[in-house]
Amino acid sequence: MIEINNLTDFQADRRFFSTVAKKVLKGENRETQTISLAFVSEEEIKKLNQKFRKKNKPTDVLSFELKEDGYLGEIIICPEIVKEKGEEVLEVFIHGILHLCGYDHEKSKKEAGEMEAKEKFYLSKL
Repeated sequence: MIEINNLTDFQADRRFFSTVAKKVLKGENRETQTISLAFVSEEEIKKLNQKFRKKNKPTDVLSFELKEDGYLGEIIICPEIVKEKGEEVLEVFIHGILHLCGYDHEKSKKEAGEMEAKEKFYLSKL
């Protein structure tokens, strides 16, 4: 299940994001868990990036684990930054879900490769 909170002008297709979340979560054996997805402004994601990662700049996506019953975590996306980087919102959304499932491309080249392979796999299924 997915909860979506859109605080921007970005046109988020709730059905589409729900379908993507279900496919990835099922593939990762997490289909019973809920994720929260929020779309925020560049200013807001910069504040969050500074507060939680000590990086004083905006980013495209942030993922936060939630240790509550039934919740896997929250993904925060800044559509402005995604567009500036020439990325697709779908790609960063899948990237965020994989972070919540325990993948971390910043730990090692091996994990980065595994995460990238998973991203490509799920993108090919949509």
